[in-house]
Amino acid sequence: MRTLFLSSKILIVAFVLVLSACNSKPKNQEAEQKSAETATEENWIQLFNGEDLNDWQIKFTGHELGDNYNNTFRVEDGLLRVRYDNWDEWNGSFGHIFYKDEFSHYKLRVEYRFVDEQVKNGPGWAYRNNGLMIHGQSAESMELDQQFPTSIEVQLLGGTQGKEGYDPRSTLNLCTPGTNVVMNGELIEQHCTNSKSETCYGDEWVTAEVEVHGGEIIRHFVNGEEVMHYEQPQLDPRDPTYETLLPADGNIMITKGTISLQAESHPTDFRKIELLVLDE
Repeated sequence: MRTLFLSSKILIVAFVLVLSACNSKPKNQEAEQKSAETATEENWIQLFNGEDLNDWQIKFTGHELGDNYNNTFRVEDGLLRVRYDNWDEWNGSFGHIFYKDEFSHYKLRVEYRFVDEQVKNGPGWAYRNNGLMIHGQSAESMELDQQFPTSIEVQLLGGTQGKEGYDPRSTLNLCTPGTNVVMNGELIEQHCTNSKSETCYGDEWVTAEVEVHGGEIIRHFVNGEEVMHYEQPQLDPRDPTYETLLPADGNIMITKGTISLQAESHPTDFRKIELLVLDE
């Protein structure tokens, strides 16, 4: 009788375990679901809708606002593409495509890759080179022949190809057209500062994320890893745009601005451009 009781008890326990296993989800599936739910709750804004450029403004050096010179910026196969197949050669017309709104406190996340060959006679430094221009001036305020918007540039770079393959080259560096920042308590006036990222080789997709807190701290992330941070973005008195962009109260600190992408001579793909507004 005791043997029968124990056998029945074992069967019941086994049944409960099987039922529990059937109703449970693999850990990775639970993590994916939780991540998706979190993303939904956080209300990420899709700046690029994968269909058109209706929410964007285009400005090329030497061209009027709205002139998409040589159809350089385009949407194909759900990607925002920078292409030079309609160019005979590079002629110094740097391009920028601006999102319609300005932002102050936010996270910006972009997935990008470099493809194909640089346009003929493109600058050597612009090989596998693009950028996220944040805290920028408006597209309307740019001069006709102005090359870059006054902004903070989160520089996107791919490894350069040397004799024995690709040479090391960090990405999500900092460049400062018309601006300065403070890093480790020191005012940084040099144009570009390298991050501590690894090199991104070939045509691989890279996830770039920037966390922006108004006129305070800004952080750069490559594939989820922080590679740089700095603070106090500000106008540079040495730049020709300084007097024009300086507000009436004389405050040189930059607390908000436009977001734009570049066209600097190398074909680039963007498959995701999204933004999460943060509390101030």
